[in-house]
Amino acid sequence: MFALALVVATEAQALGRFSSDRMACARVQQTIRADGAAIVSYTSRRSNPLYDRFVRNAQFCQGGEVTETVYIVAADTQSCPVLHCQEYEPPFDFR
Repeated sequence: MFALALVVATEAQALGRFSSDRMACARVQQTIRADGAAIVSYTSRRSNPLYDRFVRNAQFCQGGEVTETVYIVAADTQSCPVLHCQEYEPPFDFR
C-alpha cells in the first residue's frame, strides 16, 4: 500500500508545468502529447489567470472521467484545442 502511494505521489510531482501564453498552439499540444499530462497556466478570454490539467487521451484521466475538448489561449491563437478530463455524466434517460 505504501509503495502505491509513493508511485502516485511521484507521478503527480512529475507533471510538467508551463504557460500556454508563451507558446504556439502546436507546441502546447505537442508538449501535452509528449508528457501525457501537464499543468498549463493560461489567460482566460476575460484576462483572468487560470490553470488546469490537460491530457493526451482518456488513459490519463481518473476512473469515471472522460476527455472533453476545451479551448485555451496560446501565443498564436485565442482558441487552442486541448483535452481535459471531466466526470462522465450519462445522458438523460427519457423512458
